[in-house]
Amino acid sequence: MKKILAIDDQQLILLSLEKHLTDLDYKVECADSGQKGLELFESFNPDLIIVDINMDGMSGLEVIEKIKKEKKSDVKVLVLSGNNDEDIIIGGFDLGIDDYMKKPLSLNEVSVRIGRILGVKKDRTPSSSSKGKILQRNCVGVVIPCYNEEKRLLSKEFIDFTNSNLGYHLCFVNDGSTDNTLDVLLELSKGREDNISVYNCEKNGGKGEAVRQGVLHMSKDKQLDYIGYLDADLSTDFKDFDDLVKTIASSEFKIVSGSRMSRMGADITKESARKIISKTINLIIRNILGMSFNDTQCGAKIMDKEVFNELFKQKFITRWLFDVEIFIRMRKFYGKKKAISYICEQPLKRWIHADGSKLSMKDSVKIIGQLGQIAYHYRLKS
Repeated sequence: MKKILAIDDQQLILLSLEKHLTDLDYKVECADSGQKGLELFESFNPDLIIVDINMDGMSGLEVIEKIKKEKKSDVKVLVLSGNNDEDIIIGGFDLGIDDYMKKPLSLNEVSVRIGRILGVKKDRTPSSSSKGKILQRNCVGVVIPCYNEEKRLLSKEFIDFTNSNLGYHLCFVNDGSTDNTLDVLLELSKGREDNISVYNCEKNGGKGEAVRQGVLHMSKDKQLDYIGYLDADLSTDFKDFDDLVKTIASSEFKIVSGSRMSRMGADITKESARKIISKTINLIIRNILGMSFNDTQCGAKIMDKEVFNELFKQKFITRWLFDVEIFIRMRKFYGKKKAISYICEQPLKRWIHADGSKLSMKDSVKIIGQLGQIAYHYRLKS
């Protein structure tokens, strides 16, 4: 039986690799740091090492250098990394690696490359059960606030997404629901705890507080590069959300926010009355912020880990307009000019107003008063 040592500081990646390769009848050991990987290398004596490049502490290249140069080992090495820097890739081959695979990539492709390196027979090729499963470039946490979602929760869509996208962790926050939402969520996460978790708030605190609690909870997980939030009704779908992640991962933005702008080729539907009210509210928001964002209230955003604590450590003063407060807190922390450069609005390809929305037309009118509270509380200068 061929032995594989996988080294990566992100558990979501390690767990997916371990299960997949074990199913293919490899003997697998995992290490979540370069130092632990070196220690396991001595005792495990693997036929192949799979290693990431960008790890805290000891990098993947340092691990490879120690194994190849200091230990004089001819062990096979496969790099799986989101680092696309040409010098890094060439440096890896100069050290004697056998292959360099750039994330995102499919588990099936990983299997084929491993088979080629180790010279395993064709009967070791992967089964159809792994088809379409992708190792992400980054590990992403998604907070999904839920209040009385028992009948609307699209469990199959969430399960299908986490099964295919192996770098994601979904955290459902039960916001003091009075129906059986908590039971539905616990059943959804059962047996999928590595990719789906439930955070329970006993009392209803509103969407803003539910998101805040979820983000603070997930920010303790050091493997996550980004954390975002998404509405439970999936009015913004996962494909659009994943596009937000790709944008923040390839830029210097701290926040990438979905925008429900009507445009050619996009499927954006709102009730006509809601559309009129939304435009009116948005004009007020733009005046308060002093920044010309088109749609602060879209329930799909992704953020860099650098801003988690600054934006969410303090409670929001409103239940529904916490998105506006996030933008204001960005401005107060970075200054207006930098805040504008750090926030990206990305038009969505699809957004559908879901039946059963908790925000009524009456609530929309109350928002204007809450905006007054925000303007007074934060007192932004022009």
